[in-house]
Amino acid sequence: MGSRQLRKASKGHALVVGGSMSGLLAALLLRRAGWDVDVFERVESELAGRGAGIVAQPDLIATLRRLGIDATDLGVEITQRKILDSSGRLAGAFACPQVLTAWERVYRALRDAFPPERYHRRRGVKTFEQTDRFVIAHFADGGTAEGELLVGADGLRSTVRQQCLPELTPLYAGYVAWRALIPEAAFPPAIHRELFNYMTFCLPPGEQCLGYPVAGPDNDLRPGHRRYNVVWYRPADEKGELRDLLTDESGTTHTISIPPPLIRGEGIAHMRAAAERLLAPQFREIVRMIDEPILQPIYDLETPRMAFGRVAIIGDAAFVARPHVAAGVAKAADDAAALAAALDVDDVAPALQRFEAARLPVGHRIIERARHLGAYLQATQTAEERARSQRHSIPEAVLAETAVLDFLRE
Repeated sequence: MGSRQLRKASKGHALVVGGSMSGLLAALLLRRAGWDVDVFERVESELAGRGAGIVAQPDLIATLRRLGIDATDLGVEITQRKILDSSGRLAGAFACPQVLTAWERVYRALRDAFPPERYHRRRGVKTFEQTDRFVIAHFADGGTAEGELLVGADGLRSTVRQQCLPELTPLYAGYVAWRALIPEAAFPPAIHRELFNYMTFCLPPGEQCLGYPVAGPDNDLRPGHRRYNVVWYRPADEKGELRDLLTDESGTTHTISIPPPLIRGEGIAHMRAAAERLLAPQFREIVRMIDEPILQPIYDLETPRMAFGRVAIIGDAAFVARPHVAAGVAKAADDAAALAAALDVDDVAPALQRFEAARLPVGHRIIERARHLGAYLQATQTAEERARSQRHSIPEAVLAETAVLDFLRE
């Protein structure tokens, strides 16, 4: 069948900007709804979620199944959470069955489900223009592509969002996360028995450290071949400590994030020394196992709009919530599902308005909840944020509220 015949038989041609999780979810669901879809990813090499463990929320699992993707062995199943005090003793426990997985596992499943010839690497969108009938994307390499719909799924640094809302920028939350994925085989037997099969927390004053098991490389779920995702949230003043942490050995200060190999040794040494002072003995041992830590400054991004004529933004291009709600991938899946459902009509612009009306309130609720849960970690706090800290920083609240999306159904 020729491309012209295919275009005529489909509901239209969708240009999806961004080939990560949000983009692939949208592309697959739009294809399932009858659209002709191309995905454009600015990075030339295969994407990787280095150091990223994720909670496979029920919404994500349901979406994968809708797409015909086997979610049976998505990750490691746990049933319990616990908190350790500074001496390493058990300070609390909470039953919470969940599936914990690695970013690469979900990405690979989505990538394999999408036709490779329609996934275009090294095609970064620079600008776009639209009429009442179509959208034209202009790429950094000088090429163009035309369609009836453009979906900005290009994350925190979205060029699509920047053109639609140039005044909207990420807001630093006042703290950072040090994170790593540690091979299960590196764990001493005693620490493994005590921590590996749980989501475990440690709460130094004004900080939070947690860890949980995820699949190993190539979705390896065999005991001994899995990995442990560890995340340590620490306050860092934006003008002082954060700037120092984002400045490499050459004196270059990076924006938003810094590649792990460029993090200065003194910043890592300071983190390791703080671990010896502040963390429970079990987590001190875990920090010692980290070869190359990853630094993740925490940001909020909250869009006032998601629809712009024939253009929509979804996932982290629209809302970036602090990680405590573990909503990122589930939110991307729900955005993509709502987008495909709204576009089950001929007229794109009104359909995108319906999509925006459905998803904008959800995004705002997720952002608000994440801010509440993370307020006590901030380097500076307002009076209202200090009040939130008293509610959400106690061990019982941390155990019951972290990475749980029940609040969306309240």
